[in-house]
Amino acid sequence: MTSPIWHPFTQHGLGEPIPEIARAEGATLHARSGERYVDAISSWWVTTHGHCHPRITAAIQAQAGQLDQIIFAGWTHAPAEDLARGLTDMLPASLAHVFFSDSGSTSVEVALKMALGFWDNRGTPRHRIVVMEHGYHGDTIGGMSVGARGVFNRPYQPLLFDVASIPFPEPGNEQATLDALEAECRQGPAAFLVEPLILGAGGMKTYSPALLAAMRAICAHYGVLFIADEVMTGWGRTGSLLACDQAGVVPDILCLSKGLTGGAVPLAVTLATAPIFEAHLSPERARMFFHSSSYTANPIACAAANANLAIWREEPVLARVAALGARQQQRLNALAGHPKVRNARRLGTITALEVEDPSSNYLSAMGPTLSALARSRGVLLRPLGNTVYVMPPYCISGAELDLVYAVIAEFLDR
Repeated sequence: MTSPIWHPFTQHGLGEPIPEIARAEGATLHARSGERYVDAISSWWVTTHGHCHPRITAAIQAQAGQLDQIIFAGWTHAPAEDLARGLTDMLPASLAHVFFSDSGSTSVEVALKMALGFWDNRGTPRHRIVVMEHGYHGDTIGGMSVGARGVFNRPYQPLLFDVASIPFPEPGNEQATLDALEAECRQGPAAFLVEPLILGAGGMKTYSPALLAAMRAICAHYGVLFIADEVMTGWGRTGSLLACDQAGVVPDILCLSKGLTGGAVPLAVTLATAPIFEAHLSPERARMFFHSSSYTANPIACAAANANLAIWREEPVLARVAALGARQQQRLNALAGHPKVRNARRLGTITALEVEDPSSNYLSAMGPTLSALARSRGVLLRPLGNTVYVMPPYCISGAELDLVYAVIAEFLDR
């Protein structure tokens, strides 16, 4: 029987198989038909400690029997209070205020509205947002507006607002990026929004912590708000709790999601400094921050996030991250010399490489071909055009990693 489901980023007209996953554990997905798959991309970059982690699962189960949902406008609950305190204890002290939402895209929407509201409530409206070329910040209207323009959002172009874009800092041309950012900041934009150290959907393109620090300094010099989109990069992916940590950078606004709950359930937060919160603080109701969703700070999701924070506090997560990064590097080194491979690179637990391909864009046929081969070998991979990346849960075993890289090597040899 044909399924009525319309899947995301899926062209149903191609008739490609869609496996049904019945359960998961660690880095392994178990299909209803009996096949097993190594989840080499953390199920779209969300799963950190592993699927169905016992501590997170137990927290979800316990909370579901106590309080499932409550309006968060003017009401509160212990899981949210505990999570907000836990985050402010764990993250830089200046990020003192926590706003809840339910996905990475909405955390960015919230950040943009906070930035615009900050300037408007101060009586000095600013409307321009500066972004980096190749960036991706979600699929809502605001998220698409501040992301790279192309096949992702061409049909929706009339709805998108204009932004200023600076070039990606290609090796050897970093100064052009800094010069472009400084030129934009001189014009007094509201904010600069960037993915720290690595651009995810833009092709896992990496740049240095020193450059991130220099961009932050330019924004600070000109009084431009600095927004760090750490939806993908946070929670250890780049080798540190936040990617910003490696540059000694503290943003004015920070977006977190994906690994916030260990990847178990949807939840996002946007953290802001005191001046941004206080710009919305007033006896006038018209100056409140006008944003919410029905499931803001859902108690079950907050309970999952609190379990994730406990894992970070009580277990050697960064040691696991470092060990995984080292194992990834060993396997990447074995592929780096292949004649079809370009720019093999690693950042924390993420490895990536380009495969020589004449049609090197997101719609390259190479991606589906590799995905199909991987699926037939028991691996979940989803290349970004001709960019192949591996971003597994931190618990993946050596044998599972060997299988992942063996599949990539087989594809290259073909």
